[in-house]
Amino acid sequence: MASAAEQLAANMNFGAFQKATELHQRIWFTIIAMIVYRLGTFIPIPGIDPAAFAQAFEGQAQGILGMFNMFSGGAVQRMAIFSLNVMPYISASIIVQLLGTVYPPWEKLRKEGGEAGRKTLNQYTRYLTVLLALVQSFAIATGLSASPGLVLNPGIFFTVSTVVTLTGGTLFLMWLGEQITARGVGNGVSLLIFAGIVAVLPRGLWQMFSMTRTGSLSGTALFLIVALAIAVIFAIVFMERSQRRLLVQYPKRQQGNRMVGGDTSFLPLKINTAGVIPPIFASSLLLLPTTAMGFLATADLPSWAQWLPGLVGQLQHGRPLFMAFYAFLIIFFSFFYTSIVFNPEETAENLRKYGGFLPGIRPGRRTAEYLDFVLTRLTVIGAAYIAAVCLLPEALIGFYNAPFYLGGTSILIVVSVTMDTVTQIQSHLLAHQYEGLIKKSRLRGGRNR
Repeated sequence: MASAAEQLAANMNFGAFQKATELHQRIWFTIIAMIVYRLGTFIPIPGIDPAAFAQAFEGQAQGILGMFNMFSGGAVQRMAIFSLNVMPYISASIIVQLLGTVYPPWEKLRKEGGEAGRKTLNQYTRYLTVLLALVQSFAIATGLSASPGLVLNPGIFFTVSTVVTLTGGTLFLMWLGEQITARGVGNGVSLLIFAGIVAVLPRGLWQMFSMTRTGSLSGTALFLIVALAIAVIFAIVFMERSQRRLLVQYPKRQQGNRMVGGDTSFLPLKINTAGVIPPIFASSLLLLPTTAMGFLATADLPSWAQWLPGLVGQLQHGRPLFMAFYAFLIIFFSFFYTSIVFNPEETAENLRKYGGFLPGIRPGRRTAEYLDFVLTRLTVIGAAYIAAVCLLPEALIGFYNAPFYLGGTSILIVVSVTMDTVTQIQSHLLAHQYEGLIKKSRLRGGRNR
């Protein structure tokens, strides 16, 4: 028999959506925030020649900067004020979360600090975001100044203005993402990356069809790429909705003259608990060293550093070394982030506190060990699935030298963020219907009196 929540979800319609005024406000806020973000990707930083930079960018459009450009919605190609996007914030989040597992004071804040500890770690993440944005923007300003013809008036003023502009753009996007999470619908940072990918997707599709028309991409290759993209979308939807349900039983207890309890429920464990975080984190970490080495490779290097240009070439998009590092980081962050978002000991303790138990498993430590065992097996499947989705399409696209806007990473982010946003909209509708039922029951209770 369906539960009350499932019955309400099945009865949700357009009429229920029209009555949810708070949801309307959240959706409009999210749309306006996305428009502001897209406008910022078209405003170039002061002192740069946009035409010369766009021409210079074409030579590395298929490399790691091309992936960075995809995540930023084309802002890198235009060297806009949002060129750094939220990547420094993501890198700072990685560092803080890693230190939260090995640095005792931060580990104590994460485990025992509660809401206050979480706010403190978030503040540390913001401070580190400022530092990383300053370093990356200074590297970009130095690299642009060293390239002839890109900067109109190179010098200290251009460097300072570029650092301030790019750092300010990142901090604004960090604040905008937090506002979307609090006042809008969905995860703000994920939606910003989602908006960037969706914005460049039509251009990538048109470029592929143009390559087919000119003969540089065969019709068979185009069919294989599109068919693989559709198959990947179906696979992502299936895997993201898949879960392992563990039966939880609650014993009967006597309350007065009658027996209560004895209910059963399920503890759902997703196959991909980490979601889209592993590929985003992996991309962010790969962008940092390769961008820095890319700037060094253009300079006059001593004899002992002549190997840098070759390494930069091997770390370009679609190369074996890049794919190997990418797969390793995806698998690592799948296990790491799962261990952060799901704590078997805490879950087992909560079950024991409320009298729940898994059939055949003793409460307490044995339950925690069993949950850890099941979650580890699921994470192995989830990590392999994410790595396959992100790398197999890109290997095919790299083989045919096609644009990678239809790559597995972009498809995974777009589909997963869309599903998460739709789920949150349904949750708001469900909460609105619950509020309506409570108000009706109070009115009926008042009339009966």
